[in-house]
Amino acid sequence: MPKVINIEPTPNPDALKFVVQKPILKSGVRSFRDFASAVGDPLGSALFAMGNVTSVFYMDRFVTVNKEHDAQWTDLIDPVCETIEDCHEEEAAEGVAPGHLEGDGQDGKLARINELLDTRIRPGLAGDGGGLEVISFDGSTLEISYHGACGSCPSAIGGTLQFIERLLQDEVDPGIRVISF
Repeated sequence: MPKVINIEPTPNPDALKFVVQKPILKSGVRSFRDFASAVGDPLGSALFAMGNVTSVFYMDRFVTVNKEHDAQWTDLIDPVCETIEDCHEEEAAEGVAPGHLEGDGQDGKLARINELLDTRIRPGLAGDGGGLEVISFDGSTLEISYHGACGSCPSAIGGTLQFIERLLQDEVDPGIRVISF
């Protein structure tokens, strides 16, 4: 069983990033916003079953757990670590693709957007225990959904969203707008 080797704070005070020794997923991500969405996933459902957990996001070598605002990390850290260690399979599982929207997307714009998100945005979000998924793109408006620590973080809604929009305006099309779902 892999051990939790580090617990890192995130910009979101209600989320912690639990770093594990061995990969949990070979590729992709898994993200759950509630217990019902985690049914069938041993780790996700076990973490929600503890109570006071509002979302679970994991990829590669970390698990990000968001807690209810009034819950205390001092009561949750040990049970979360034990659950991660107990539920982790020896062989890393497959996740889902990290939130790409497929299609030609208005003359290659979507492909360029996915490339920029993969190379310049998602690594930074993952460093803080989060991620994002592209929900839709109509040629001028990109709708995204944050996951993990970013899902309920005030800076993701403001500064990070503005940074993503400016990056895409500079690198893809000045008319692009980015909204968070």
